[in-house]
Amino acid sequence: MLVDSVTILVKAGDGGDGSASLLRNAMTSKGGPDGGNGGNGGNVYIQGSHNITDLSEFRYKKKIIAEGGVDGRGKKLFGKNAVHVTTTVPWGTKITDLDSGAIIEIGDTTTPILIAQGGIGGLGNVAFKSAQNQTPRYAQKGGKGQERHLLLDLRFIAQVGIVGLPNAGKSSLLAVLTQATPKIGNYPFTTLEPTVGMLGTYAIADVPGIIEGASTGRGLGTTFLKHIEKTKVLVHCIDITSEDPKKAYETIRREFETYNPELLKKPEIILLTKADVVDEKGLQHQIKLFQKLGKTVYSSSIHDTKGIEALKHVLTTMLSAS
Repeated sequence: MLVDSVTILVKAGDGGDGSASLLRNAMTSKGGPDGGNGGNGGNVYIQGSHNITDLSEFRYKKKIIAEGGVDGRGKKLFGKNAVHVTTTVPWGTKITDLDSGAIIEIGDTTTPILIAQGGIGGLGNVAFKSAQNQTPRYAQKGGKGQERHLLLDLRFIAQVGIVGLPNAGKSSLLAVLTQATPKIGNYPFTTLEPTVGMLGTYAIADVPGIIEGASTGRGLGTTFLKHIEKTKVLVHCIDITSEDPKKAYETIRREFETYNPELLKKPEIILLTKADVVDEKGLQHQIKLFQKLGKTVYSSSIHDTKGIEALKHVLTTMLSAS
């Protein structure tokens, strides 16, 4: 089950306390201050990932807590700094601070983003020694680590979205384009969550079947419609063997318009799938019908190596230009 929206608590580590130790040994009974500083608490970072299931770990785990710094000790021993914590979330996740309303969007997979700052370690009493106070008997407490309540919302899973009615050949297309291994079957809703594969450096997602009424929650509803919003290109798969291919296309377009009319403006390729099981005359007739709508139309089957390679070239050209 794809987890695409979670609320979590993030807590950075507290700083360790400084030590108020005074030097005492066999040779010195009333020595001066020798308390070391406390270590810094661990920071919490979030970094993007191409793995769209990275939010799944938060299905049951609702907290990210970094360790605190170690307290300082006598003999001017400084406490150890805590290790920082880095958690990965899918690229395109929107992070909302539920207390302040601040929003961060994870836009790449290389830059860790500081989410919660660890507390600074407290100063030991050595730091407070002065000409006026040669033997300070106090030290500083460590600072508190930052705590935040966050909503993580997955909004973007790929540059290319493969869409269409159930059983339109989307999963099969993803498999031959990217070597991904989605579940494939000859019945509706084989795919119950998006599957992502890579075409070179570009992520392509097989978006689960959209049906009439999806924009109002029917079927898989708006759960996956939102993932189409930030794709750069749509490949609209239409089963050429269906009773009315044009109606199948219009069904999906109506759902887009109801959910978010901006989806209708996205660059789109219409791909007539299963072209190997219809005669050439019928195929050309359907191609001309869609071309009359001013659309870019291709036909292919998973057994048509030449057609698949042509589609790969068209997609990489469109993406590199966007």
